[in-house]
Amino acid sequence: MFDANEEYWRAYATDESQVPEYHLPDPLLLEDGRQLQNAAQWENFQRGRILEKLQREEYGAILPRADSMRFELLGEKTGAFEGSATRKEIRIHNRMADGREHSFDMLLYIPNQRKGKVPAFLGLNFKGNHNCSDEPDVRPSGFKKPYCINEPERGLQVARWSFRQAVQRGYASATVCYHDIHPDATGSTGNSAFKLFFEPEQYGDIQAQYSVIGCWAWGLSRALDCLEAEAAIDAGKVALHGHSRLGKTSLWAGAIDRRFALVISNNSGCGGATLHKRKYGENLSQHFDAHVKWGVPPWFVRKCSEYIFREEEMPFDQHELLALMAPRPLALGTASLDQAADPLGEFIAAKEASKVYRLYGSKGLELTEMPGENQGCIGDLSFHYRSGKHDQTEFDWQQYFNVADKYLKREER
Repeated sequence: MFDANEEYWRAYATDESQVPEYHLPDPLLLEDGRQLQNAAQWENFQRGRILEKLQREEYGAILPRADSMRFELLGEKTGAFEGSATRKEIRIHNRMADGREHSFDMLLYIPNQRKGKVPAFLGLNFKGNHNCSDEPDVRPSGFKKPYCINEPERGLQVARWSFRQAVQRGYASATVCYHDIHPDATGSTGNSAFKLFFEPEQYGDIQAQYSVIGCWAWGLSRALDCLEAEAAIDAGKVALHGHSRLGKTSLWAGAIDRRFALVISNNSGCGGATLHKRKYGENLSQHFDAHVKWGVPPWFVRKCSEYIFREEEMPFDQHELLALMAPRPLALGTASLDQAADPLGEFIAAKEASKVYRLYGSKGLELTEMPGENQGCIGDLSFHYRSGKHDQTEFDWQQYFNVADKYLKREER
């Protein structure tokens, strides 16, 4: 474990000249030393081995569905966004046979002008459903503590969600606040979905096998279960997206739930799309000390803390996580002023993950070097580099809409 008294962990390392020499695990190298030759070998031998390694070392085991689920329509507004959309607010109830329950609310917009079922976007939000929409009557959500909305103001992150643009482009779009699945606060296990599966006396041991990011990912899968029950939505064409720590979550959810047709990760950084072994930008020490500094729980399993300042000893790295999306399309967004998230490391990870995409006949990432600001490419493995800070902006959304147009509307073209 790291020494919490060390001062140097507090500053991000953002000097490219200080990046150490590092060696990445080859995702195509089998344990017996043979190289993978085709996608069938990846599916039958390698993918499961890498998934198990990431569960053990970083994200934890996969939580099961509850014994039963129920979707309660809390409200419906057919004339949302000046009549262009139908807004639904749905409570997703999860119940165990012994009576334990956990529920959370999903906000969903469906375009009214549509022919047949429509593709959809789905992502977790930070500040509650009422902060993702400019409609003043959206039901508040985002309970960091029981009966206590974490962010009571409204409309703070409307631009980050682009619900209106999604509807205009023919997509449904849905969100759930991550606090309602597992509050991003220390001592919050009893208010999280973990209470479905563990007794209070077991809470202290959960991190040995499960992670908070894994719990959030579980919630995304349950939200997809709900979308599958919506007659207007093509649940086989759902784009999963997330920003920052929720971008880390979208990658893990996309890796363990292959029902997601497109995976998007925006500015996800350490524990997301960038490489640990570069030791550039934020690192695991910040994440595991965050419960002291910011009052949030560690997001990864306890074993991952063994690699603080020892990333060179990791038997894995994040390019292997990205490879688990193959052959589904994957879109990564980075930003010039977000050096803490190591944009170059994300680019390198994407290039390495392309080795697996090529097994499926894909070109993977069709860039040979890091793009300039506000540039990138769209393909099976999309990547763009935006000018500006750590955020999810209109520019980012235009890239993601374009990727979705290419892959989720393929039959319409």
